[in-house]
Amino acid sequence: MKPIYLCILLLVAFSSCRHDRRDNSTRYRQRTETRTNNSSANIQQPKETPPSNQPSGTVLTGEQVFAKCNTAVFKVHTTDGANGYQGSGFFVTANGRAVSNYHVFQGTLMGGEEIILTDGRRLKISKVIAKSQQFDYIVFDVKTSKSVNYIPLTTHRPRVGEKIYAIGSPLGLDNTFSSGEISQIRPNEDYQIQISAPIDHGSSGGALINSYGEAIGITSAGLGEYSSANLNFAVDIERVRGSIER
Repeated sequence: MKPIYLCILLLVAFSSCRHDRRDNSTRYRQRTETRTNNSSANIQQPKETPPSNQPSGTVLTGEQVFAKCNTAVFKVHTTDGANGYQGSGFFVTANGRAVSNYHVFQGTLMGGEEIILTDGRRLKISKVIAKSQQFDYIVFDVKTSKSVNYIPLTTHRPRVGEKIYAIGSPLGLDNTFSSGEISQIRPNEDYQIQISAPIDHGSSGGALINSYGEAIGITSAGLGEYSSANLNFAVDIERVRGSIER
């Protein structure tokens, strides 16, 4: 199990389900610094379509959300050469583009990761599209010979009180499903969506889903060891939408 450093919200920083290997991140930075600079390109980039404030579509039950999204979520195993670590991730396109938390891969060996699907397939990352240590996300492509199930991005902005669902692998328990509400939207924090859905170590990088079966965030952090309240957090999917859709 990865070492965990959980800090009170207003004192230092969040952690969670994260392992903190700051001194060992050099190889990872070398591997994942693959952003391209399109500032001088003459090719017109596609315009992003921001989500609406008004929800649309069919509201699903929790059972329907799980049935629709479960196989799009996977377990992640990584290693630094001496120790093994575990987190989560999920697909956001049919051709294998996926997202997770930066800290799930921080300091790990290139090629040492395993993406383990619900059907037992073990895959590798083919390319890192974008990543941010500050905002704790990573967008990457997975080597796959066929289409995969995926969770589409939300078409409306999350709202406080909205019903949400989380799928991840806390403590290695594959694709655990939990539910709750959005407790608050915190635009000035690294972890923008505060939720009441239970998550734990190993849930990092998992999917936060709304009642329409859409991805609204990446489950990332919890303050459970410092409070009896269920204070958990997710990276807003809006932080990575541009990288996913490029």
